[in-house]
This record gives sequence, structure tokens and C-alpha cells, in this order.
Amino acid sequence: MLHIVLYQPEIPHNTGAVGRLCLATGARLHLIKPLGFSIDDKQLKRAGLDYWKDVDVRVWDRFEDLQAEAALSGAPFYYLTTKTTQTYWNAAFPQECYLVFGPETRGLPESLLTEQPASCLRVPMLGTRSLNLATAVGIVLYEAVRQTGLPTPQGI
Repeated sequence: MLHIVLYQPEIPHNTGAVGRLCLATGARLHLIKPLGFSIDDKQLKRAGLDYWKDVDVRVWDRFEDLQAEAALSGAPFYYLTTKTTQTYWNAAFPQECYLVFGPETRGLPESLLTEQPASCLRVPMLGTRSLNLATAVGIVLYEAVRQTGLPTPQGI
């Protein structure tokens, strides 16, 4: 299974859109607190449409709690950031992995990035310093789906 991790997401409609991406690909969505909105936020549900109730979502108080649970499977973590030169298309994603994205206004904390520099990936871009969170998740998630050949509800 592929896992999408939103570390302290701030904007509800981005999280709703990411939830729809997760549902469409069979990925699990992990939300790391604090969240910039309530899970019951109507903007979140509007972006997730009537699909939100079907999203496999887990909410964590601390990132370290998710890491501890994930360690049992040995699945690697990949950290998406603008602060590396390694592109996502050079990564070889395994069948199970965690794709970690930071909050919209500040990205992932340096402490996470410096712990695992070889696991940091970027989406290359020109003319802008960053992409919308849901767009970035979609780009990387579908590459991981393509590589792993994981079946999805729509048979991608």
C-alpha cells in the first residue's frame, strides 16, 4: 500500500483534494497534527465531495508515532521538498512506502530533511518556488502507482 502523509496541513480544500487522490489510487492518507482546520470542516468535505467518508484516513498526534508504527513494516519514507536536487522520477518506489509532504506555507521541518537526505525528493519546476500541495501529491503519487503497478479501484 502507498501512504500519503500530510505533515501539519493548513488548508482544508487541499487536504480534501488529496483525500480524493488517495481514494482514487487506493492509498492511505495520514494527517499529522496540528491541523489548520477541523476534520469536520465543510471546505474539507466540499473538496472531498461525497467521497470523504470513503477515504482511508488516519490522524496522528505526532509524526514520531506514525514512524514507530511504520517501522514494523520496514516501509521507507520519502520526503518531498524544494530543498534537494534529487527528483522524484529518479526514485524507485517500493510497493509500500510513505510519501511525506509538508504544510503549504513552510514545507517540512529541516530536522526531518537532515535526518534522511538521501530520501528527500523534489518535483522540478520553473518559474515558481512551489506547487499547490494537492498538485504535488498527485504528481508523485501517480508516479509511485505507475512504478509499483498497484491495483486501484479504477484499474489504472
